[in-house]
Amino acid sequence: MHKQAIELNLPPEQVLSVIEAERAVDRSAVSRVGSQGLMQGMPFSRDKIGRGDDNLTHSPTNLHYGCHILRFYLDREDQNLTRALAAYKGSSGIPRYPNEVHATWGTLWPIPPLDW
Repeated sequence: MHKQAIELNLPPEQVLSVIEAERAVDRSAVSRVGSQGLMQGMPFSRDKIGRGDDNLTHSPTNLHYGCHILRFYLDREDQNLTRALAAYKGSSGIPRYPNEVHATWGTLWPIPPLDW
């Protein structure tokens, strides 16, 4: 996880907070809408990022996808973490998920205030 985060200029604590908010670190989790693994990657992303037969419950693969998707949304949203996290969750305009990630980050990995 650390390697993927650093390569994409993401704070590792941010990635860990997304993982915690998604499924509390259950690498085999599958949601009711089909998202899979630690960072809850959607199967349709395989055709955009990797290969159609990639296993999203394989942790290194899932981290690769999740970090790339998060980086994409951060770039698209001009580094606004709140908007990027909402887009990552597929809930643009709804603050619940970004607030959950922020609270997790601040509780489990306290750092100086973030520019949200």
